[in-house]
Amino acid sequence: MMGHNMKLLKTAAAAAISMALLAGCNDETNNIYPPEPETTDVRFATYNLSFDRSSFEELVAEMQITAPEQEVLMQGWFDGTLSDEELKVAEKVIQIRNVAAIIQTERPAVLMMGEFNNDGLGQNQDAIKGFRLNYLAVPQNGLGATSDEKKMLEPIQFAYAENFSTNTGLLSEFDLDRNGTIALPGDAWGFGFYHGQYAFGLLSQYPIDTDNIRTFQNFKWKDMPGETNPTITNCDDEKYPIPEGMKCGDEWYTAEAWAQKPLSSKNHVDAPIIIPTANGEKVVHLLLSHPTPPVFDTLTENNKMLNRAEIEFWSDYVGGADYIYDDAGVKGGLSHDASFVVMGDLNADPENGDGFLDSIQNLMNHDRVNTLATYGVYAPNSLGSTECVALGDCSDNTYPDRITSTFGLRVDHAIPSNDLNITDSGVFWPATFEEGRLLMNDERVGKYGNGKDISSDHRLVWIEAEL
Repeated sequence: MMGHNMKLLKTAAAAAISMALLAGCNDETNNIYPPEPETTDVRFATYNLSFDRSSFEELVAEMQITAPEQEVLMQGWFDGTLSDEELKVAEKVIQIRNVAAIIQTERPAVLMMGEFNNDGLGQNQDAIKGFRLNYLAVPQNGLGATSDEKKMLEPIQFAYAENFSTNTGLLSEFDLDRNGTIALPGDAWGFGFYHGQYAFGLLSQYPIDTDNIRTFQNFKWKDMPGETNPTITNCDDEKYPIPEGMKCGDEWYTAEAWAQKPLSSKNHVDAPIIIPTANGEKVVHLLLSHPTPPVFDTLTENNKMLNRAEIEFWSDYVGGADYIYDDAGVKGGLSHDASFVVMGDLNADPENGDGFLDSIQNLMNHDRVNTLATYGVYAPNSLGSTECVALGDCSDNTYPDRITSTFGLRVDHAIPSNDLNITDSGVFWPATFEEGRLLMNDERVGKYGNGKDISSDHRLVWIEAEL
């Protein structure tokens, strides 16, 4: 507290001195220097919220629980008087409240929300509306929904929201997993038990230029230069026998399925936002995606190849590649003078993990990227992740301070273009000695008391740009 008071005293003293100096100047000298234009500081955040419920309707129902109804459930939770059924609902409320508290703590102006289920097409806004109204617009406890102590946070409003259609749970007409039947989740264009699971959305305090949003949900994997139909490379594995009628070295997808297979496991979206600044309006392109994790491969390196290609897409896009076409049939990538932030859970760590690391490294080192925010002084970090490794709760990592997930990898990214002046960044992950620890860990909740039980198995990652 002493340090805080000293800071206030210093500020007050500095203000008094400058007032005295100004009083001694005449008006003419004051006008020699034009006033500095005000800067606009914009915080961009990405957060995989882990709202992947077993149906979209389930998420809608949870999001429509009003604040007074939530209070009744929470009181019952504290008192230990809930039935098993009520406890299940209360624990979902705890998770959503904690996620909302994390957002209210970091106060991003722009938020990419991963794993926010929708109706598959992104048309039904009930869940996103409920989240904004019943959770974000209500003061949350910054110490955690399950904390006896209270530190109520300021509500946060986002005037603009977008929901995007997704390939997850969108059933194809092909036996993509080669198990002899066509069914979810294995034969969807993107893994999902129903259309809309694992989708993503966007919240913004700045207008989203909806007329100029480009989506790439239907861009075909085969149309990316250098990409080939995955082949069977794991040939003598007792656990994973080769399907009948196929042999080592065969192409995994039939020619018909490969011709139709989309690149994006969910969607790739370019959503421009319009930010008013002292020098007029500034457009920043939010490049949103959530590539498949490069794991769960059996006979082929399908997921590893797809994860690499989904990330490489953005490198090519910001490089202006002409092979790219969007869902409206418009060709080409981003113009060379456009500002952008690549945002999302990219399921790739540049130094560690199971995937091919070249594509995430290429993107983070791209000559159009501000590398201060990917590898330099503004690479987002936290004390909580370092402690997680030290305690043995997270697997070790080349840069333990930069981990963004409970599984010990830096997979959540906000990668800005090099014309954006980044002034700050962070990962919200309080260590045991920091405030808000119960937002991350409380063994009284769910099975494990951490990860998705209490908030998410991912962390909110943010960067701040001065425009």
